[in-house]
Amino acid sequence: MKITIGLVEDNAPLIRSVSRNLSCFDNVELLFVARNGQEALEKLQAQQPQVLLMDISMPLMDGIEATRRVSVLYPDIRIIMHTVFDTEDKIFDSIIAGAVGYLLKDSPPSQLIAAVEEAMEGGAPMSPSIAKKALQLIRLQQAPQPTAESRENNAYDLSKRELEILEKIAEGQNYQQIADALFVSPKTVRKHIENIYRKLQVHNKMEAVQKARKSRLLSFAALAAMLTYWFS
Repeated sequence: MKITIGLVEDNAPLIRSVSRNLSCFDNVELLFVARNGQEALEKLQAQQPQVLLMDISMPLMDGIEATRRVSVLYPDIRIIMHTVFDTEDKIFDSIIAGAVGYLLKDSPPSQLIAAVEEAMEGGAPMSPSIAKKALQLIRLQQAPQPTAESRENNAYDLSKRELEILEKIAEGQNYQQIADALFVSPKTVRKHIENIYRKLQVHNKMEAVQKARKSRLLSFAALAAMLTYWFS
């Protein structure tokens, strides 16, 4: 059985190059090409590939927002970011959005195919330079940890319960999982999350976790759990 792939990319020469490279391998099939995240969502209504190669910078809807939406609508699709961006923020945002891999566009065809196969086997394929940056993120654990008191006395006035829920969001837990862990109802969790978004002045999970990380609101245990899940 061939691995089916969707390519989400707005650069015409790169589309031709990737399509040509994929055609050289017998174990993969390019199912469709979409030129932005919105078009990808439309095409996914008709057919779902096993793997999406996702660019980041695109018109109408960028790759990180598209990844977030695809991860919710089609959780079985494995998304590999395929981009020129190698900054820590882009890597972090991709993790939060639901990507399982991160490759730079200068990766050779053999590495691209190997990444697709690794993703299908449950791995987290990365370009070597991205792996290095991932290690740098993990090394944040070695910095002095914020105390519980300093986190509770934060500039955003988040309560202890809101901080708990924020950490569980960062770890990838959904409403029901958080509710079960804290012995409350999903409705209560949803209300807390609404308060978190309001206090942090954000609109979604990805923005909330990104601001929490930059403001040192997350314990290093939560950050480590998130990074270990993705990079292990």
